[in-house]
Amino acid sequence: MPFYGKSSRSKLDQAHIDLQVIFEHVIEEWDNSILEGHRTKEKQDLYFSQGKSKLKFPASKHNSLPSMAVDSVPYPIDWNDKERFIAYGNYVLGVADALLKSGKISHRVRWGGDWNHSDREMSPQSFNDYPHFELVEVV
Repeated sequence: MPFYGKSSRSKLDQAHIDLQVIFEHVIEEWDNSILEGHRTKEKQDLYFSQGKSKLKFPASKHNSLPSMAVDSVPYPIDWNDKERFIAYGNYVLGVADALLKSGKISHRVRWGGDWNHSDREMSPQSFNDYPHFELVEVV
């Protein structure tokens, strides 16, 4: 069974408990790495200046502690395999939806590959962020 290494574990530990619960379930079936949890001002603003983020500090959900967002990728990482990222993103969303319905978490999840999360359609977006998963309030 897959498990989180020291680096992924430390980044997941920086995240909100709902994200921890979600990704503890995800790792049971799909090997993955947690690339990012909390981001400092310096790192957030660097990512903004490099075009890797659309938000400056403190507007990103990565900027709180605990973080309201994580970046997670299927392992082993193949940045060119878009279909695998899409399958993984939808798997994480399915796990999150099931956990929300069962009352084990209290937030919905929005994924950077489907920002509107309303129709599960992969409609064209101006910014695809396949590793990004963030918590949103339940309405």
